[in-house]
Amino acid sequence: MLRVRCLRGGSRGAEAAHLIGARVGCAASGWASRAFRSTSSSAAALPLTVDEPFTEPAPEESPVCAHNEWDPLEEVIVGRAENACVPPFTVEVKANTYEKYWPFYQQFGGQTFPKDHVKKALAEIEEMCNILQHEGTLARTHIHTLISAPTLQAVFCAGMYAAMPRDILIVVGNEIIEAPMAWRARFFEYRAYRPLIKEYFRRGAKWTTAPKPTMSDELYDQDYPIRTVEDRHKLAAQGKFVTTEFEPCFDAADFIRAGTDIFVQRSQVTNFMGIEWMRRHLAPTYKIHIISFKDPNPMHIDATFNIIGPGLVLSNPDRPCRQIEMFKKAGWTVVTPPAPLIPDNHPLWMSSKWLSMNVLMLDEKRVMVDANESNIQKMFESLGIQTIRVSIRHANSLGGGFHCWTTDVRRRGTLQSYFL
Repeated sequence: MLRVRCLRGGSRGAEAAHLIGARVGCAASGWASRAFRSTSSSAAALPLTVDEPFTEPAPEESPVCAHNEWDPLEEVIVGRAENACVPPFTVEVKANTYEKYWPFYQQFGGQTFPKDHVKKALAEIEEMCNILQHEGTLARTHIHTLISAPTLQAVFCAGMYAAMPRDILIVVGNEIIEAPMAWRARFFEYRAYRPLIKEYFRRGAKWTTAPKPTMSDELYDQDYPIRTVEDRHKLAAQGKFVTTEFEPCFDAADFIRAGTDIFVQRSQVTNFMGIEWMRRHLAPTYKIHIISFKDPNPMHIDATFNIIGPGLVLSNPDRPCRQIEMFKKAGWTVVTPPAPLIPDNHPLWMSSKWLSMNVLMLDEKRVMVDANESNIQKMFESLGIQTIRVSIRHANSLGGGFHCWTTDVRRRGTLQSYFL
């Protein structure tokens, strides 16, 4: 059974979660249970509200458990984009967007995205949830209210949305980790997911929040010299990014999992301090591998290097991986996806056409893919993988494909090593 949570509400509104599917527990390791019990005495000292009593979960179950990108998917969070706002045109936003859209940000920064376009995107995501439901599901709804922080609004930009849970949440084993983020416009985005995360925690999941950056001017190169595409290529080749090493920052979408090996890129939103925090936090069970690409605008790895099965990866031909030989030596199959078919006149304010390869694996033999991308459908079919086709063009415009719009909470499988 697949369970889907759709998160409603942008950063300025209320959000709800739609749950689909039966509750299926995921066995947690014994050490995690013991670790939880060891903290129960101190947790018991915390004040509890009358309507939310805290009870220790069953020691052998956790609602959160995922080790890779392809084990059978049982529960997933799906983002929503109601009230989604165009981020203000700050230095970090400028570095992550293409020049053709800079006038759009300058004109509409801080305002909502075009309402008609968002409406179509919401319909696409609703249909995606319906199709997941068709795979065998049962739905219920939670309503929560987002808490504002007016005292900090003078320092941080107005919130953007809660549409891309992949950017802010990553599940490693039975632990759900909140990323600190790098855009000021997304600092408060974690609040939209807190009701769900607290529920997972109460039911036995581990919950970790990476250090929240201050997002002061020192975190960003205020003179980052981007004017043209050539500038982007030159700076990327020199290893220069808009984010500095002033403090740790990362978006969860710059990491991709393959059992005990997790791959990450240094990008415009993920710095080496953030990567080192993850390395220390997950050691010694997991190894963090830094890989890089010939990419003029690195931000989020899953439209560049998307692992879709044990030893099977999609590698973007426009952004070749500099370390690809180590995957081939490890016996991996590297698949080059076909060029995307999205037309040039379709607005992609926050992404590239290569969202065509930003797919969601339901298991090793089923993949959710854009209904308009017939070439990549044929590629998957040639690999013996059934395509579940959903239109997502308008949702693409807001910055993500199927992988971006979701965070897998539980996949049925065990921790294994697939690399070296």
